[in-house]
Amino acid sequence: MAETSTLNQRPASSIKLLEEMERLYKDLPMEAIVKQDILRQGIHFLPESFLVKDPYKSKDYFIFSFDHIPLADLKDGADTKAPEEIKISGGHFGLLKTVISTRNNPNSPYKMKSKEGIPTLFLEETEIGSAEYPPIPSWYKHKTKSGKLPGEVAPVIEWGYLLYLTVFRNCQYFGKDEECAYCDINHNYRQQKGAGRPYTGVKDVEDILEVLSWVDAEDQIAKVYTITGGSVLTNLKKKSEVDFYLQYPEAIEARFPKRWMGKLVAQAFEKEDCQKFKDAGIQIYHPNYEVWDKALFEKICPGKSSWIGYENWIRRVVDSAEVFGPENVIPNFVGGVELSEPWGFKTVAEAITSTKQGLDFFMSKGIVPRFTAWCPEPYTTLGQQAGPPLVYFCELLRAWKETFEHYGLPTPPGYGEPGPGKAVFSVSAFMDVIGYSGRN
Repeated sequence: MAETSTLNQRPASSIKLLEEMERLYKDLPMEAIVKQDILRQGIHFLPESFLVKDPYKSKDYFIFSFDHIPLADLKDGADTKAPEEIKISGGHFGLLKTVISTRNNPNSPYKMKSKEGIPTLFLEETEIGSAEYPPIPSWYKHKTKSGKLPGEVAPVIEWGYLLYLTVFRNCQYFGKDEECAYCDINHNYRQQKGAGRPYTGVKDVEDILEVLSWVDAEDQIAKVYTITGGSVLTNLKKKSEVDFYLQYPEAIEARFPKRWMGKLVAQAFEKEDCQKFKDAGIQIYHPNYEVWDKALFEKICPGKSSWIGYENWIRRVVDSAEVFGPENVIPNFVGGVELSEPWGFKTVAEAITSTKQGLDFFMSKGIVPRFTAWCPEPYTTLGQQAGPPLVYFCELLRAWKETFEHYGLPTPPGYGEPGPGKAVFSVSAFMDVIGYSGRN
């Protein structure tokens, strides 16, 4: 390991730091290293960076805020004009095109400026790369019969690849004694409504089908849809959690059979419930385990711990592979949350050792976890605190890549092409490292 940083040793981003990581981690593409650093630090968009020639897709806030400060505190148009994602290339490291999710942070050392009319990302005075913003799909121009815009009903992310259907924009794990400590789904809903934005709590099946009819007719880029939302502990719209979420793939697949690959991000269900989703047409299942260490799971995911329990959650993840096939079970964990204060590990080495145990456990069974890079959002139990150092994310990518290659596993389906310059998954670089052979 390159270093054993403690929580108090988290150097700010700098060209010197990136160059050090470039030297130490030759088995990782620079696209992945830079991507993780931008995700952990966020971006400060200067007003000039919004003055671009072509219209672009701004943030739809499709489930979480993924911002370092409250929406109400964002200035200079960042609250409405920040792009959903950026695609950077060139610059100091000669990056291939790299898709990165936007996380607004006016205190970030990464600043999006304008250079000869082109958005350009800088770190200090060094150009990291020229940027593209995602185009607006043609079907975004429509409006549903109920008066809703497509970005409110079925927003598209990952540069057009994924239709993200957050059908329940709240969670019944409520308050600090139940909410996952890193999660701001309930808080984001409140701040979006407080800003006067249309932000439907429970999405209507007919609205979704109407928007998907436009996608079906006009779009060839979207290949996957994800059905997700907050957990349902009792019932919602007079339906149990399983029945509530089941109605959406049943309706979509009945209307558009196998038009897109269907994914479900939900709680860890028992096998018989998983089978219902498989029968409805869901191909990929994401029963996210969030953090591997049992003690941290109980602290960071108190609701999931008390309602389902750590052992049951892990067992259900493994059992679900019998229904979907292990390569189609792709549980997420929140990369970096195991270093969060006050409960997390004190060193990078301890955090990586723990997380790698989880990776080995699942990958040895053919199940391939993926991760999102933790964003310390202000309205969460963990609140605004320093995220992990860059070396942590480099060590995590190395551990993920080594374990993945050790077991000879296939590229996770439903994520598009892997590798630097090709990956579109924007909230971590796990897809960017697949197949990379290293550099001299």
